[in-house]
Amino acid sequence: MQMAILCGGLATRLGDLAKDMPKSMIQIEGKPFLEYQLENIKKHSIKDIILCVGHLSDIIVDHFGDGKRFGVNIKYSYDRDRPLGPIGAVKNAESLLDDIFFIMYGDSYLTVNFQKIYSYFIQHDKLGLMVVYKNLDKYDISNLIIENNMVVAYKENEKKQDMIYIDYGTSILRKKALDLIPNNTFYTTEQFFSDLISKKELLAFEAKERFYHIGNPDALEEFRTFIRGQ
Repeated sequence: MQMAILCGGLATRLGDLAKDMPKSMIQIEGKPFLEYQLENIKKHSIKDIILCVGHLSDIIVDHFGDGKRFGVNIKYSYDRDRPLGPIGAVKNAESLLDDIFFIMYGDSYLTVNFQKIYSYFIQHDKLGLMVVYKNLDKYDISNLIIENNMVVAYKENEKKQDMIYIDYGTSILRKKALDLIPNNTFYTTEQFFSDLISKKELLAFEAKERFYHIGNPDALEEFRTFIRGQ
């Protein structure tokens, strides 16, 4: 199994906490957040890693290198001279990606069983699957509508009353899904997943345990507390 981790964001909600480093390199109990992510997915036999990097990417590359020191194999895809957005960055990494691959946000720590997700996905003839969580606005703003194990609506900045689920932080895609994304174009998660939804090609897999993230200062402190308890 292969994982593309989206590490190119600018971390605007974290302010000075990530002013001089990528969000994924914020130190938590002596290690960068990305290191916790790698340790976690390695437990599920995911060792083939693509890091989609942009802002201050040298800091990530200098620390992780080819990944051997961490028991994984890392390759890098660079946004280069302009940001491409999270899904534009995945398109940019197309030549490095397997026919089926996971994507995960660079600020998410997830306790889901990735092998179970993979097995469920390959049983269905769909282009994509999003892991979802019945969030009820508890850990962030809920942004999905799920019906009959399919994602039928996704909004990043427009809350609807019947949106009780949230994007858990990881999805799995067939490489053919990237044909929907224009080359060298800034492309958001909402644009891409809405494309898949309109074609009835986005499965939903419900996670039962909560997620953690470091997208804002409160969530970052919550993750620190979680790690201290491990």
